[in-house]
Amino acid sequence: MVATTLLAGDMGGTKTLLALYEVQTSGVVQRHQRRYVSREWSSLEPMLSDFVHSRPAGVAAPVHGCIAVAGPVRNRQATITNLPWQLQEDDLARAADMQQLELVNDFVVLIYGLPNFDEHQQSVLQAGSMDAGTMAILGAGTGLGMAKGLQTQHGLIALPSEGGHREFAARSDEEWRLAQWLKDDLNLERLSVERVVSGTGLGHIARWLLLQPESTSHPLQELARTWPQTQTHDLPAQASEAASNGDPLMQHALDLWLSAYGSAAGDLALQELCTGGLWIGGGTAAKQLAGLQSAAFLDALRNKGRFESLMKGLQITAVIDPQAGLFSAACRAKMLAESGGTLS
Repeated sequence: MVATTLLAGDMGGTKTLLALYEVQTSGVVQRHQRRYVSREWSSLEPMLSDFVHSRPAGVAAPVHGCIAVAGPVRNRQATITNLPWQLQEDDLARAADMQQLELVNDFVVLIYGLPNFDEHQQSVLQAGSMDAGTMAILGAGTGLGMAKGLQTQHGLIALPSEGGHREFAARSDEEWRLAQWLKDDLNLERLSVERVVSGTGLGHIARWLLLQPESTSHPLQELARTWPQTQTHDLPAQASEAASNGDPLMQHALDLWLSAYGSAAGDLALQELCTGGLWIGGGTAAKQLAGLQSAAFLDALRNKGRFESLMKGLQITAVIDPQAGLFSAACRAKMLAESGGTLS
């Protein structure tokens, strides 16, 4: 009996990962993977054709597939952030000689992986009960991604969200001062949550503290004056490293960031009533795992007034697999294969 082969992809403006997975009783198992430099190709179609037709001997051609893309997907088409590419599902499927290939936003696709992650791909931050109710994920990276999943009789449905762009609500005098400074510094009339709760947001918080008069002797102040205009320096990463090395000012910046992050996570859990579990993903989850396990994050997540007991009972989990997007795309491709490609 020939094993079912699935195509999975995770593409962005810099790199594209393509992989072939085999469906086994234990789930989906990767058989082959290749990394492409996105800008070296004129479009995704020739890249896909190259990958499928150069697969190892003994690996069957894929029939169904899913590619996670860095951009919005509407009407089976996608525009890629940082690339002049317009993608259309039917064109891609033809290029790869496949029956069906689905495009999904690269954050939304994580919903399909959530029920399938093993202990090596995730880390429990708060043990709690889980049922067949709504599940959700948020993740701080360049921005603040959010998505939710609904279990139905026809399988899991992933729903996108732009919740990271809702209004930032200060919870303390210090957060109020930060918000007012950020509006002035970025010339904004309205401040969204992701301006604070994102990898970039950690840089904004560190910059705010470093530019205070009492911080003139701090070794990172000169960098703070030129960031983010100076792209050769990564202030968020340096602030995080300084905090881990015992720098009290940068530890305060990290705690402010983690508290705002935890509060945003708790708001999402309340809004979606995430009795099916809440996951923390994004590019910073594995790097900031200790912070996500800290009181700064978890206390803010739970501090939801009359719903504090509900929050304490939810399962909260961090996604730590760097290839979670690729694996999740394979999980979605498996759903398509099992339905004969009839899922919408």
